[in-house]
Amino acid sequence: MHDDRRLIEDRLGRVLSERIVPAIYPESVPMTASMWVAPDEPVPVAEGLAAPRTPVSPGDRWGAPWGTSWLTVEGTVPAEWSGRTVEAIIDLGFDTGMTGFQCEGLIYRPDGSPVKGLHPRSQWVRIAAPAIGGEPVLLHVEAASNPSLSFFGPTGLGEKSTAGTDPLYRLGRMDLAVFDEEVWQLVQDLEVLGELMHEMPEDPARRYDIVRAIERALDAIDLRDVNGSATAARACLTRVLAAPAIGSAHTVSAVGHAHIDTAWLWPLRETVRKVARTTANMAAMLEDEPDFIYAMSQAAQYDFLKQHRPEVYERVKQAVAEGRFVPAGGMWVESDTNMPGSEAMARQFVHGKRFFLEEFGIENEEAWLPDTFGFAAGLPQIIKAAGSKWLLTQKISWSQINQFPHHTFLWEGVDGTRVFTHFPPVDTYNCSMQGREIAHAARSFKEKGRASMSLAPTGYGDGGGGTTREMIAKAARMRDLEGSPKVRWDRPADFFARAQAEYPDPPVWVGELYLELHRATLASQAKTKQGNRRCEHLLREAELWSATAALRKGLEYPREQLDRLWKTVLLHQFHDILPGSSIAWVHREAERTYALVAEELTGIAERARWILGGEEPGPNLFNPAPHAWRGIAAGAAGPVARVEPGSATERAGGGFVLDNGMLRVDVDERGLVVSVLDLASGRETLAPGATANLLQLHQDLPNSWDAWDVDRFYCNRVTDLTSTELLALEKDSSGTPVIRVRRSFGSSTVEQTLTLRPGEPALEIDTTVDWHETEKFLKLAFPLDIHADRYAAETQFGHLYRPTHTNTSWEWAKFEACNHRFVHLAEPGWGIALVNDSTYGHDLTRAVRADGGTTTTLRASLLRAPRFPDPHTDHGAHRFRHTLIPGAAIGDAVRDGYRINLTAPAAGVAEAVEPLFAVDDDAVVTSAVKLADDGSGDVILRVYESHGGRAAALVAPGFPITGFEVCDLLERPLTDAAHAVREEAGIRLRLRPFQLVTLRFTRA
Repeated sequence: MHDDRRLIEDRLGRVLSERIVPAIYPESVPMTASMWVAPDEPVPVAEGLAAPRTPVSPGDRWGAPWGTSWLTVEGTVPAEWSGRTVEAIIDLGFDTGMTGFQCEGLIYRPDGSPVKGLHPRSQWVRIAAPAIGGEPVLLHVEAASNPSLSFFGPTGLGEKSTAGTDPLYRLGRMDLAVFDEEVWQLVQDLEVLGELMHEMPEDPARRYDIVRAIERALDAIDLRDVNGSATAARACLTRVLAAPAIGSAHTVSAVGHAHIDTAWLWPLRETVRKVARTTANMAAMLEDEPDFIYAMSQAAQYDFLKQHRPEVYERVKQAVAEGRFVPAGGMWVESDTNMPGSEAMARQFVHGKRFFLEEFGIENEEAWLPDTFGFAAGLPQIIKAAGSKWLLTQKISWSQINQFPHHTFLWEGVDGTRVFTHFPPVDTYNCSMQGREIAHAARSFKEKGRASMSLAPTGYGDGGGGTTREMIAKAARMRDLEGSPKVRWDRPADFFARAQAEYPDPPVWVGELYLELHRATLASQAKTKQGNRRCEHLLREAELWSATAALRKGLEYPREQLDRLWKTVLLHQFHDILPGSSIAWVHREAERTYALVAEELTGIAERARWILGGEEPGPNLFNPAPHAWRGIAAGAAGPVARVEPGSATERAGGGFVLDNGMLRVDVDERGLVVSVLDLASGRETLAPGATANLLQLHQDLPNSWDAWDVDRFYCNRVTDLTSTELLALEKDSSGTPVIRVRRSFGSSTVEQTLTLRPGEPALEIDTTVDWHETEKFLKLAFPLDIHADRYAAETQFGHLYRPTHTNTSWEWAKFEACNHRFVHLAEPGWGIALVNDSTYGHDLTRAVRADGGTTTTLRASLLRAPRFPDPHTDHGAHRFRHTLIPGAAIGDAVRDGYRINLTAPAAGVAEAVEPLFAVDDDAVVTSAVKLADDGSGDVILRVYESHGGRAAALVAPGFPITGFEVCDLLERPLTDAAHAVREEAGIRLRLRPFQLVTLRFTRA
């Protein structure tokens, strides 16, 4: 037989696109349309419905950037259409080449009830089936003219003030049309078979069966009467569509899904409407499709609906109650997981899970993070402590260099906790049920022979409207189809339960899940990151002092206020806000929000301190840190022990020498540190001939993803900033010597102060940069004389170790990595810590010198200047604080990391304050002291082992108690509490390395 397969495949493509698809709507009549343009920001639905309209027609331009227009369409169903299915087609000017990222609409009935969303690939709304001739049609559309920013180039469209007012879109067809169900079904038949055929090997008989069935169907179609011949064509396909899948076929659990970024190429206020459009769409789809299941994560997005779109939220609540609209993930937002601090990461689960429990009576057991840019090694313990046990993500498949070896595995965190984890082999969280996607999932699945199932989040996100009826139809055909994986609709929890039961002993991955991409998100938009870090620590202080004042002085604990502020901070930890990858509007708004949150939290803490210590000034300072400070216990207020400041002298050859009896630091005439001598050990910290506190400037133009990426070649070209405009010796208010250095480069200036902390081996460096560069990367370098095969970087509830070498491609790929408050390097008996108040990115390299010694260079990442999505990223003034601590053990790094972020107030109070808790082991660190969320008045203490070793600590409450419980993060009692035993003096804790424990105390 001659091989004519290619001829038939090409024929199918043309007949489908040019004849069959257009016949889905064989008849149509235009509707009349009118529009009202909201003057500025979106208006309430009632106002939009009632506003006066101006006539518009197809072809008219509309929609200034970020504008809102209310479109009304009217028509009458023709009498001859009685008994047929009628839909309205409303094209706002969509680019169907993109699934979202452009204009959108939400359709309302005249009574203000929502119908469904309008999206590029969902432009229809069902009017009637069957229709009644002469029936009037009146619909209103809240249309958003969001600019399309998917071209990834510098643009002013990302900020309202620079976006302009020219209309972005042109209205398309606005018609009533007959919907031919049979032709539409034929399209789905042919697309499923055609896509399956392309994914099959060329030799099997099954492929030939499909080719010949398609040929017969195409022959059965009358190209002049597609609608009249569709049934005959479908009959030709019945046998090949009915052939069942082989017994060993891979099973794909499809979950209806729309990944909606809480902010990204649009502001937060637009996300409210994106969520409303998509959820209205999906609620309507659930009514029409009995097998369909839709899952939506991010409790904050449900809260958006509750607060701003209650009419949509009621439909969502009803669908949730019916069991097919599934709240997923149990987090407030799909946050970044690298940078949020320990307590903030815990609260993501606390607030997310509690919202779903209170609103729907549902508790999630899975964490759902398909798009997050890597996963910190502290996360498994947090997931488990929140009462969850599974994790889903897809993003690691984006890694540039190494292919991750598993799709289903146990992920082990820093403390030894393991969570069952699944990476969908479909390699997308926007699956559209195309044959190539489903075949790829089965083909690439790495657990073959041991497991047989994977998950596929299915639907268009970010303005695409979610799962389409075409996807559902394709899934139905692939439920049991020879040559294809089996497809079924599933709830995430049901999939995980079956997958874990099938694969009880999967392989184990230990440590962070590092994404070999988007590394620059650890540095982009420094003000957003600084706002997050500052507010995280202010929340800690506000809770601590408010709880102390509540117990000591009867202060009414500001529970609702703190709850609201926590949710605001958690919202801004979304994985395109905190990482710095959103448009200018988002980050300018975040900066203002952080300032307001910080002001409010400062007020809460100050009020509590005044109530505790009195408003009269006095000698007693508050210590908010989890370690004693200059004679003041952790969480207490008392007098500060006096420490003599160090000295400063001029240095031979220029510059100055600082000496506080513990360190001697030489600063040369360029303002660079050329020696840091640890006087206790007599050891020089810096490599011979090297200069520290060296600012280095790189060109920074990644191959793509400007705000997200830094490519390894950036380090090929570097400029050391050594020219000095000012080098001066001053003294601060305590008499401590301060060296001030000022430099300029490009269009920017930098000023630094260098100080030796009195009585401690700590060099404090305060850097202020007025930054106006473009496509540059600024680093702060410390070349250290230390030989270490690994180094520690703080993460949530502990630290992880990374190699200092690049033996394999896995280490080589980690050329930019994350730290929280510290990085620590050590040889046996001696170490160095670099702590910071707001930076997250760093790189570390090592080289062997001619003298045989090792130079290990640690560089903190300060500022970048990408041009997309914000063309003025980081322009303006910034301040960074770092402390270099020679001779530091890991405990010193932990202590000083807290200290630089939790600064004691300068003004003292008259009364001393005793702490609520005393912990007798510095390795056991307090993460939170607060009152219980349920309003009972119980006191919550959360601690963790911070050194990476075993600890036996006594926790002594400073108030009478009647009992205590070991709890999960949601403050619910746990049955496994053997590691906490009550003794006469308090609670004895026996902790594993990095173990976190939440204790709940009932007050007497």
